[in-house]
Amino acid sequence: MHRLSTALAAGVLALASAPAWADSCATVKMADPGWSDIAATNAIAGFLLDAMGYKAKVDTLAVPIIYGGLKDGQVDVFLGNWMPAQQGFYDKFVANGEVTQLAKNLEGTEFTLAVPDYVWDAGVHDFADLNTFADKFDKKLYGIGSGAPANLSLQEIIKNNEFHLGQWKLIESSEQAMLAEVSRATRKQRFVAFLGWTPHPMNVQLKMRYLSGGEKYFGASGSVYTLTRKGYAQACPNVGKLLGNLRFTLDMENSIMAQVVRNKLSNGEAAKAWIKANPAVLEQWLEGVRTLDGQDALAAVKAKL
Repeated sequence: MHRLSTALAAGVLALASAPAWADSCATVKMADPGWSDIAATNAIAGFLLDAMGYKAKVDTLAVPIIYGGLKDGQVDVFLGNWMPAQQGFYDKFVANGEVTQLAKNLEGTEFTLAVPDYVWDAGVHDFADLNTFADKFDKKLYGIGSGAPANLSLQEIIKNNEFHLGQWKLIESSEQAMLAEVSRATRKQRFVAFLGWTPHPMNVQLKMRYLSGGEKYFGASGSVYTLTRKGYAQACPNVGKLLGNLRFTLDMENSIMAQVVRNKLSNGEAAKAWIKANPAVLEQWLEGVRTLDGQDALAAVKAKL
């Protein structure tokens, strides 16, 4: 009886020490557009949240659906606001306050059309060079999933006949399908122009070069931001603090993605291995952050490594 009373008292004490928002914030709804880089960063966040007593729920959704979900409160967090590639979605959802841009999590990105090295060597260095070799390219540009902001930019270029590409066609598919097509083309030394970006394993797997000339649509260099639904950081301040702290690097993401590709690891396994090899980064990520039940987050995460 005494043991039962002690256990009951301990349970009551634990409940009393847990923040009032703990239950409603215990599940963190995240989104992934099916991109390798966001799968890697979601895996990092997911590992940290799991070690802190939270549950990260990741849904694979098209970019327009993600923004709509953030606006409607069906999605809590999106780590993949690539700028300036997503300027149109920023203007529609973030600029008017319907979705919150919480923090910059990566800088120095590149996202534009790319070609294999042998196409570059043939003289295709700029968007303006593409149409000179229109027949070799079969007048096709290979993009990613339908509705992706980069695809919308390419469609605008075609619609406006910029760079004399008005007669060209955009081929939309998943990231994986696009890269499979590029791999087939490179094996046959066939001309192909496709959306490329860094960080991504493609930069290691393919001998490729990025084209100049598309800065109006894609920028010369970019950054990636963390988005949340409106008011999320106030409603769930502990997770909000973690998300605000998260900063990634190109080398970090490329390393994790390379582990997934080369060693056939899951994103979760690769993210954990990277953190285990680089534990010093946890000091910044977990500064001012507690576990779900109010304990030291740094100790809890290190215990999971």
